Amino acid sequence: MTRPAELALVDDDPAVRHALSFAFETLGVSVAAFGDGESALESPHRLAWRCLVLDQRLPGISGLDVHDRLRAIGARAPSILITTQPSRDVIARALSAGVEIFEKPLLDNRLPARVHELLYVS
Repeated sequence: MTRPAELALVDDDPAVRHALSFAFETLGVSVAAFGDGESALESPHRLAWRCLVLDQRLPGISGLDVHDRLRAIGARAPSILITTQPSRDVIARALSAGVEIFEKPLLDNRLPARVHELLYVS
């Protein structure tokens, strides 16, 4: 049996999923990547993840909805929301839920560095 991934990455853009997965894996982070929130929520390892990176705009439910549903079933992993030009409502909802926001485009190494910090330093 394989060990569950440390990080769940949920983004509907295959290029973003691939690029971020590669960036995380170069730091030694094991990644479970999903194209939509429902698939992530159906994973048998959803309670074992130690960090979540969630795109806000997904087909079906949003990234914040994924976060909320995982919290409702007992997941406690920190979440990071990635999005372009978040609305005030999204910012307020993320802040109240303790979810960090990183705005796209993700042009530097801040997101992988933050994930690494959450997994191995905090």
